[in-house]
Amino acid sequence: MFCNKNNITKEIIEYGKLCGIKNYTPGYSGNISARYKEGMLITTSGSANGYLKNEHIVYTDFDGNSLEKGKKPSSEKFLHIGIYKKRPDINYIIHVHAPYLSTFASAGKDLMSSIMAENVFYFGGIPLAEYALPSSMELVENTAKFFDEYDAVLMENHGFIVGSKTIEDAYLKLELAESYAQVVLNTQILGGPKLLTSEQAQAILNLRK
Repeated sequence: MFCNKNNITKEIIEYGKLCGIKNYTPGYSGNISARYKEGMLITTSGSANGYLKNEHIVYTDFDGNSLEKGKKPSSEKFLHIGIYKKRPDINYIIHVHAPYLSTFASAGKDLMSSIMAENVFYFGGIPLAEYALPSSMELVENTAKFFDEYDAVLMENHGFIVGSKTIEDAYLKLELAESYAQVVLNTQILGGPKLLTSEQAQAILNLRK
């Protein structure tokens, strides 16, 4: 993606602040990136998504090297790189520790069941990647493989990651997923969710065509 670097930086800052306002990325948690030239723009190590400034965005190649002196990319850089390499159609990635999504991730539970029509349509399902040490290559392997079929993944005992062609779409899918996780959790108060039948779920998926 060869858009203007300043424009992409502004997008990352804008949507990082939105994530902060919604409490999807508390404190120093999470990171955001955008495909750029032969690499990516990604938030720097130790930055806070909700309080980003221009200096918190660094141009990094796909070997994980910073191309800007004095700036260190997020420790999760290889997770983003792994997804970009697997999915040429993905230009933006948002990784956060949103509370409800992180609750499911920390309980070791996926969001694959067909419960709400919108989530079936936009996600198909949200699988759970097996735990691995944050920033490790094992985490990359455990998580990126799901992007063969899905656009969003829960990471066990960690958080949530979503990728899309535009940052707006990635963010809106984050909003949708977090709300969905809250609804699914709330249904437990009423005895658990009422699942859609396989026929009903397939009919929703057919609407994508």
